[in-house]
Amino acid sequence: MILAKIIAKLKGDPAYEWESRYSFRDVAVMALGRMMQLLRGLWKRPFFKSTHGLLFVGHNVVVKHAYLFSAGKNLILEDNIYINALSDKGIVVKNNVSIARNCILICTGVIAQKGTGIIIGNNTGINCNGYLAGQGGIEIGDNVIIGPGVKIFSENHNYDDIDIAIKHQGVSRKPVIIKNGCWIGAGVTILAGVTIGEGCVVAAGSVVTKPVPANMVVGGIPARIIKSRGTFLTHGMAS
Repeated sequence: MILAKIIAKLKGDPAYEWESRYSFRDVAVMALGRMMQLLRGLWKRPFFKSTHGLLFVGHNVVVKHAYLFSAGKNLILEDNIYINALSDKGIVVKNNVSIARNCILICTGVIAQKGTGIIIGNNTGINCNGYLAGQGGIEIGDNVIIGPGVKIFSENHNYDDIDIAIKHQGVSRKPVIIKNGCWIGAGVTILAGVTIGEGCVVAAGSVVTKPVPANMVVGGIPARIIKSRGTFLTHGMAS
């Protein structure tokens, strides 16, 4: 199929495959949708810090402080996305990244405390309803799959002093790092200070509170090691 070959060329992936069950009408509707996104991308791109290649932008996409947003090749921003790039390092999105509908990416919460920023690696996909809070910094590697409803926090409220309202005790910030080739399942929450090693799988609905070694499958609240990829463990904990 010609459209599949075009996509493979854009992605720089000669092994890219497309199922053949789509009708001509299916393909026409998808192609028209992408063309409309491409036109909106042409309107948005002059406001970005930098862009490379094609930019696809859906309906109702808001990018505040776009002068701090850098887009790589073939970025897809689906409908109803809110992005606020205000931060020291801004938001850097590398090549062939897709961000699905209803996602929120913010880098600064309380305006008095400027945030760090967000980096998203090559060929990474973020599914719908994701929430990335980059106040303390978020770095996502290449070829990462992030399921729907994933929430990533890099900032926490301090609460130790019982004589002072929590809102007046300030915050602590620690970066979140997700290394290459991970699969983060639907509804996962990742808390500040967590590093997830290369090739990890995080089961749907988990809350990750501690670092995870490479090539582990973790799950639960809080997340514990279930197995090493390819080998079951009798017990274990992300540490």
